[in-house]
Amino acid sequence: MAAKEVDLFVIGAGSGGVRAARLAAQRGARVAVAEMAALGGTCVNLGCIPKKLYSYAAQYAEAFEEAHGFGWTVPTPAFDWERLKANRAREIERLNGVYESTLLTNGVTLLHGRAQLASAHEVDVCGERWRARHILVATGGHPLMLEVPGGELAVSSNAMFDLPRFPRRLVVVGAGYIACEMASIFRGLGAQVTQVVRGTQLLRGFDDDVARFLAVEMGKKGVQLRFATRLQRIARDGDALHVTLHDGQSLGADTVLVATGRGPNTQGLGLQDVGVQLGDAGEIRVDEHYRSSVPSIHAVGDVTHRVQLTPVALAEAIALVDHLFGAATRRMDYEFIPTAVFTHPGVATVGWTEAQARQRLGAVRIYRGDFKPLKHTLSGVDERTLVKLVVDAASDRVVGLHMVGADAAEIVQGFSVAMKAGATKAMFDATIGIHPTSAEEFVTLREAVVA
Repeated sequence: MAAKEVDLFVIGAGSGGVRAARLAAQRGARVAVAEMAALGGTCVNLGCIPKKLYSYAAQYAEAFEEAHGFGWTVPTPAFDWERLKANRAREIERLNGVYESTLLTNGVTLLHGRAQLASAHEVDVCGERWRARHILVATGGHPLMLEVPGGELAVSSNAMFDLPRFPRRLVVVGAGYIACEMASIFRGLGAQVTQVVRGTQLLRGFDDDVARFLAVEMGKKGVQLRFATRLQRIARDGDALHVTLHDGQSLGADTVLVATGRGPNTQGLGLQDVGVQLGDAGEIRVDEHYRSSVPSIHAVGDVTHRVQLTPVALAEAIALVDHLFGAATRRMDYEFIPTAVFTHPGVATVGWTEAQARQRLGAVRIYRGDFKPLKHTLSGVDERTLVKLVVDAASDRVVGLHMVGADAAEIVQGFSVAMKAGATKAMFDATIGIHPTSAEEFVTLREAVVA
């Protein structure tokens, strides 16, 4: 049977793949997309969206307590895990439908099944051959698990949103953003949470002040942090789990979550069989135009194992389609990409850490504020907020902006625009703050704390 012809064949219907398919189709290209799982990828089904929904759910427990300080009498609340799961599943199903509609209404052919490369220009899907001028691999990534005795008893973040029973005792292994978010969320929902951290601080790669500050605030919320600790083994103990640490101490748990990193989804695609070079982590190596070692095969998003953020995958997809089917003027700028960690309290950051700035620039000025937000003067909650600016001493440009506190992501997003535009500290100083807000603290920092 002759192969069906398209201009672009996309493997993976996550954020990057769907964006590329839609834009290419809108430019007149013939496009097909293959996906073996639910549409929307990790972000929609097992990442950003359900995580944020559960983060909202966790915040209500504290809000009920805070209400007393503002004159409200609130009956003792009761949390229904099954209802939360059902409501989340309904919303995710709706989003799956939105993604399908987006593809179909733009004339994209949607194939449900596993795709495998047959050649530099051919893809097999369930025994059907497709020939494409360009192939895009946008298969995302997957959680990595620990190889320890009993490791099969642990779960990854993929399972956390639909656990059959709410874990009254949760052990989280890891220090990255997923580990910290899950620890915060399930602590907020009422679980007893112990977070096992191999190193000496949270959030490797984030600013040191942010990491230290977050650890203190998470501790206040009741997350038990065990630093410089390694998981040695997991064993079944009746209906529960028995966790042994490297120092011989043990923990009881209903669920053990391993969140120690993610790897690219490149296995079983036939990439190396057709000459696509992979990196040490199994990622697809690409050039500035997202082209692999095989010129007709491209990759964007987490499968390239670079900046693993949904908005980055979307921006890469836009740049790729412009390069393949447009004016080839779009470029992805990887400098000053904002990111957030939806812990309680939240973290948001854009630009360089203090350590990065000192290494790259030498002379920097640091401005930092640590305060109790107005809300908590009545709420009775012992929570503080951190704001920090890193400034290039030579040019006065703000090169790093960091926050730990309520609504950090919403606040930092706006400042990210200013930083992309090259805002200086003098411009921050000349900006009038909105009072009373936490956001205004960024434009009222006057004295450098470190020369």
